[in-house]
Amino acid sequence: MIRTSSENVYDVVVVGGGAAGVGVAVTLIHAGIENFAVLERHTVGASFASWPAETRFITPSYTTNSIGMLDINSIAMGTSPAYSLEVEHPTGQDYARYLRGVAHFFEVPVRQNTDVLQIAQAGEGFRIDTADEPVHAKHVIWAGGEFQYPRISGFAGSHLCRHTATIPSYDELDGEDFIIVGGYESGVDAAYHLAYGDKRVKLFDTNCPWESESSDPSVALSPFTLERMHERPFVEQVELIPNTTIECVTLADATYEVTTQDGQRYQTSVPPLLAGGFEGSHKLVADLFEQREDGSLLLSEDDESTIVPGMFLCGPAVRHNNHVFCFIFKFRQRFAVVAKAIATSLGLPAEELEEYRKWGMYLDDLSCCGQQCAC
Repeated sequence: MIRTSSENVYDVVVVGGGAAGVGVAVTLIHAGIENFAVLERHTVGASFASWPAETRFITPSYTTNSIGMLDINSIAMGTSPAYSLEVEHPTGQDYARYLRGVAHFFEVPVRQNTDVLQIAQAGEGFRIDTADEPVHAKHVIWAGGEFQYPRISGFAGSHLCRHTATIPSYDELDGEDFIIVGGYESGVDAAYHLAYGDKRVKLFDTNCPWESESSDPSVALSPFTLERMHERPFVEQVELIPNTTIECVTLADATYEVTTQDGQRYQTSVPPLLAGGFEGSHKLVADLFEQREDGSLLLSEDDESTIVPGMFLCGPAVRHNNHVFCFIFKFRQRFAVVAKAIATSLGLPAEELEEYRKWGMYLDDLSCCGQQCAC
């Protein structure tokens, strides 16, 4: 599964073995690029495998015949999580198995358990320092993802909360009354599973996403989520508290108190759950990119750094104008763009990428991306 260079010198190094990393790696193979490696901190799909056991994809997997796009959650042409896993809404563990299967089938050169510490320019390429030894590459694709970096700040006492990304299973949580801060996908998902466990839940959000009139999947709740909110356990056990900002969380005498900006106070005997999204790994390489006004990384039309040639970004952190690529079916549209740019730089024709272009579509074809991600 691993094709290495004897001197640890590659044409391309991909950092991250998740959906973005494995997906763009397969595209590199189709572009005719052979001398490359994928560096993964843990194992392929590890971030998905760490999801709460009950959490499932909000985008359904199903096989189709649309220009080779067999599945909305597929990362490589000719593959389908729905077909290989035989489920419509995969769990994180399911999807990790799919990613491992794709990596094995396409013989993606993954170096697992390789922690990247720093990336710096070195001559005409890059030096990638790992916990074991340095690696050199002409091009680097940062595909580190976001699920390993939960957002745990935002208000005083947020460190007393437990981020939903750190919960192995909602079924294992003790307590009867829960408070959840954050009412988008992960917050509603947590409330749903707790409600089915006969737990009482108060769900807070600064907005009211369950009543959003937007059809943009980056800012509106998915139909899968809205449908579950109408099920009896959710309706009976979950109290929705919209348009409410949390001021602070305190702990005294084994009781957690959540105070809102308008002075309301709520108590619970268990740590409040924080569903505030993720910081994203792109901040670890922010020094190699210019910054946009919204804080995201400024990219060329080929998703390359505008100040460090050869440094590319791939995954949910990609932004172009107002377009947000926070879902797999969005950021996979950029795989062929990155692979073609690198192949061209290496003097390769990349003829097979035409099919990838049709499969993924180009940025100009998009019409449903918003200003911020609500995942």
